[in-house]
Amino acid sequence: MSFVSHNTYTYCLSRTVRAELMAAVSSELIVSVSGIRGVVGDSLTPEPAARFAAALGTYLHGGRVVVARDSRPSGEMLKHAVFAGLFSAGCHVDDIGVVPTPTVGVAVRNLGAAGAVMITASHNPAPWNGLKLFGPDGAVLSAEKGKQVQKLFESGQFARATWDKVGSGVRVPPDVLEEHAQLVLDQVHVAVVASKNFRVFLDANGGAGGPLGARLLQELGCEVVQHNCGADGNFAHDPEPTPANLTDVAPWVKQTGSAVGFVLDPDADRLALIDETGTCVSEELTLALAVKHRLREQCGPVVVNMSTSRVIQDLAERAGGTFSRSAVGEANVVERMRGTKAVIGGEGNGGVIDPRVGWVRDPFIGMALILSLMAEDNRPLSELIAALPTYSMLKTKFAVPRDRLAAALAAIEKKWPEATADKLDGLRLDGPDWWLHVRPSNTEPVVRVIAEAPTAEQAAALCKQAEELL
Repeated sequence: MSFVSHNTYTYCLSRTVRAELMAAVSSELIVSVSGIRGVVGDSLTPEPAARFAAALGTYLHGGRVVVARDSRPSGEMLKHAVFAGLFSAGCHVDDIGVVPTPTVGVAVRNLGAAGAVMITASHNPAPWNGLKLFGPDGAVLSAEKGKQVQKLFESGQFARATWDKVGSGVRVPPDVLEEHAQLVLDQVHVAVVASKNFRVFLDANGGAGGPLGARLLQELGCEVVQHNCGADGNFAHDPEPTPANLTDVAPWVKQTGSAVGFVLDPDADRLALIDETGTCVSEELTLALAVKHRLREQCGPVVVNMSTSRVIQDLAERAGGTFSRSAVGEANVVERMRGTKAVIGGEGNGGVIDPRVGWVRDPFIGMALILSLMAEDNRPLSELIAALPTYSMLKTKFAVPRDRLAAALAAIEKKWPEATADKLDGLRLDGPDWWLHVRPSNTEPVVRVIAEAPTAEQAAALCKQAEELL
């Protein structure tokens, strides 16, 4: 495996260190405006899952709620705890089974539900699971609304239905996957993609996205080489789809003669790419390619988060569109996209958000847009990547006590007085040709330090100096 030469995106936290950090908080349930997350049987048990579901049901004042899960085996147990919490608050449940996270957003809108609970730990290791909440628009709850649910969870002030008002549940037929696939297909020229007869390698890593991914690619006229596409929850490699975790997978793309390799995370809201030579492409460039094609169809505003590569900004400005950044987090990106009437947006973790399909990171529209770009330009993926603006990004993570963070951020800001400071989300410093973003993670017990500059040496120096102050 190799990294693309002109756009280097490196992760500096070893699997061992990451495991140690995750284990260190296994006894603590992570509770935030985004939901809850923890180690099953340790910090995450049926009790907090039921309580959090009851908090959502209380916030929604009853109503109809969609419940889904990714493929982790623990999801079945947690699903029944969620049912109990929702039923106790007088909610009625539509159980749509094992589906990708973006499919939940489609289902909420199509079923006219008041909200949804997705049972997933996203890219966290297999022992983890969690709950992610949606509103009636099919989007993840905003920070403000999520905070209200969090307060209810922490206070325990739940609405409890009487015996004759307790909710009930039904199993919804699995046509929601077909509806999602069709929604994606409606946004691209299927015949153009199909005319190329692409062979595509798809690695779902035992996650929830395999069945829908294979179906969609076949509908686009592709020959699909399926790798771990059964939604059985058996992860063949680390579930976070970064280049460092795909060393065993990447060679298969070239060996199978595939034009592109698509890799999904367990709940299928992130998309990583491998080009036809077997070279891993950073997920930072997944969104870049999707944006490039989308702006070709319709030029308009683009929104990304504060930790996403400047490549997107360059592409937007070259196309004549406007560009803005939000705080990190899907809900924050969506809120800014709505405010600016963005035509596309997302996050540099491989998350593409296309409002025509939904307000959720969606790898399936990402696949369709990237294949469309390859077909229309009649160029291999490696050439499309080589034509993108050149930057080097370094992503690092450090264990920093939260009580020391404020002083550390102040010291970092003082270190670069010439930079423009933005404190919307941690601290982001923008220099003339570089940027540095330092923020505590909402999903892991770490502080993230990300830098991007013209060269790898410059990015590394920025992260090193920030580390010393942390």
